[in-house]
Order: sequence, then structure tokens, then C-alpha cells
Amino acid sequence: MEDYSMFVPDVTFEKIPIKNLVSNQDYQRNLSQKHIQKAAENFDLYQINPVKVSRRDGINYVFNGQHTIEIVALISGSRDTPVWCMVYDDLNYQHEADIFANQMKFVKALAPLEVFTANLEAGNDEQLMIRDIVESYGLAIGSAKAPGTICAVSTLENIYEKYGHEVLSRVLRLCIGAWEGDMNSFSANILNGISKMIVAYGDGLNDEVFKEKIGAMSIKQLTRTAKERRPGSMGYAEAMVLEYNGKKKSDTNRLNMNRLYTRDSALFRGIDDPLPYGGDDSDEPEEFSIDDMLEENDE
Repeated sequence: MEDYSMFVPDVTFEKIPIKNLVSNQDYQRNLSQKHIQKAAENFDLYQINPVKVSRRDGINYVFNGQHTIEIVALISGSRDTPVWCMVYDDLNYQHEADIFANQMKFVKALAPLEVFTANLEAGNDEQLMIRDIVESYGLAIGSAKAPGTICAVSTLENIYEKYGHEVLSRVLRLCIGAWEGDMNSFSANILNGISKMIVAYGDGLNDEVFKEKIGAMSIKQLTRTAKERRPGSMGYAEAMVLEYNGKKKSDTNRLNMNRLYTRDSALFRGIDDPLPYGGDDSDEPEEFSIDDMLEENDE
């Protein structure tokens, strides 16, 4: 019989009360209370991974999973709560540190589309609704740029999560109406830029005027103007507002540029971000998922 022991970790699995685990070694990251709180608010028992423990001199040192044990302690309200542990008896401190430092070196992170597809297979309502909205316009969600295909799946999810199906649907309707499905029009910057306009101006944004005036602007021209204005999607929003307003100051359809920056309509910005022309604007919002919260491979 062949010996496969060199391919199988020499470990035992034990349920150990959190109070009997020691974490926060010098080689680990500092605990993030924000991370712990968000994970606790979205707690899912089936997302918890076994905690990796090195048992040295009778002490259970956590070298992967320190956030997991704090999340479980918070949600359960007790450090007497046990967690499943993968216990190593043959490690020293230096070996633990080396494992921690190199554990992510060959781990392939999930792409947003892979996560989205898995959520579809799981029958999760949010992703099903987003897919249905996209397909209702004769479009598809994919990984490669092609006619009628949207690759910016994270942007679709963030618009839907923050502002609901009506805003997402209007974003796609305006985008298609302006550029007739040009595959370059479905970038994260442009979709986010249109979202900012919808949230800022609401019914004051005339859909037909948008399609006519913005649609007369090529994607190349829009991109050039946006880069001259500001980084990221806010630059695109400003460029579209300028084109929408035109040169006639007396036009009744004119939009007030400063409305893009009002606190109650700010899209993908913190409540305390600076108002017009101050600070940076990120193209993509911060993403956060229960997988990120409880996946301990990056602890």
C-alpha cells in the first residue's frame, strides 16, 4: 500500500472553547473591530471555517482564524462558545509565522462574476433580480467585453444594493438609449456616472434630453472630457452634466452641477466626504461579502 502521509496534514480536529485559545501573535494583523462587527451583523454558520491552531507547551495558539473566534464570541455572547479547530502539534513559532506569511501566495481569489454566478445557482433573490433586469434589455452579464454584454458585475450589484431595481433599470435604459448598446458604454465608470446623475437629479433629469444630448457624444469624447474633469466615475458624471446642459444658460432643462455633491444624493461616497471639487472620488465602491468576512485564508 502506498504511503500518502506526506500529502495529508498531521492534525486533529477538536472543539475548543474560545477562552482557551490565544491569538494576536506578533506576526498577525491587528484585529479589525469594524470587520468583526460587519461579519457579526451578517453571520452565517455555514461560512465559518475551522480555526488553525498550533499547540505548543500545552497552549493553543491561533495562527489562522483570529477574526473568526472574535466574530463567534460576539454573536454568541460568550467566550465559552467552542469552535472547530484544526490542531497542529508539530509547529514552532517561526513555522507558524512562515505559514501565515505565505498562505495566500498561491490562492486564486474569486472574480466578481464567479461569485455572482454562484449566487445565481444558489437562487439568491438579489442576483436573480439583477440578471432579470439586465436580460429585460436584451443584454447579458459576462466576463469578456462583447456587444450586448456587461462585465461590470460589481457595479450592477452595488447600484442595486444601494438604490434598488428602479434606479438600476433606469441606468441601463439611459445607457442603451444614448449609445445604442455600444459595448464600451457599459463600463463601471459610465454606469456609476449615470447612477450619480439619477440619484442627484431624480425626475429633474429628462430621459429624452439625456438620450439626445449625451448620445451625440462618443464614448471616446466622453472619456477624454471625464479625465479632464476628475478621476473616476465623478468625472464621467460631470462630463455628462456639461453635455446635457449645453452652452445655453437659459435652457430650462439645465442641471445644477453642485447637486452631484449634495450629501443626501451622494453615491458611493461617505457621508463626511468633501463637497464640490474636494478630495478623491473612487470609481469602484468598497465591496464587502460574508465570504470576505469569514474566509480566514487571509488572516
